[in-house]
Amino acid sequence: MATIYATGKRKTAVAKVWVKPGSGKISVNGLDLNGWLGGHEAIKLKVIQPLVATKQESTMDIRAITLGGGYSAQAEALRHGISKALAAMDRAFRAVLKPEGLLTRDSRVVERKKFGKRKARRSPQFSKR
Repeated sequence: MATIYATGKRKTAVAKVWVKPGSGKISVNGLDLNGWLGGHEAIKLKVIQPLVATKQESTMDIRAITLGGGYSAQAEALRHGISKALAAMDRAFRAVLKPEGLLTRDSRVVERKKFGKRKARRSPQFSKR
């Protein structure tokens, strides 16, 4: 089976993901998963969630490049990209990933600041006198 490419997104973060059959190695930005995320165990679990759901954690090699956002948003973009690649690889995986919401792009982004406001919606303090 050939290498499958997918793009995952979250907020302003983008993850380019290549998935191929292998021994379960995950490489992100030239580092392994532990080197990339350090001690953030909860975020590591988020990244491998689609692999665990499809029982592929020891049979797929993943190479990814992440851009933009913070490490948490990059990890969620990576999760989205891995899910899309697995769904493209095997139609049976889609039935497992879709109910868990792993194929849906989380489209929430920061709202822009409007003029006359202190933040996106926060108005300046009102003084009656």
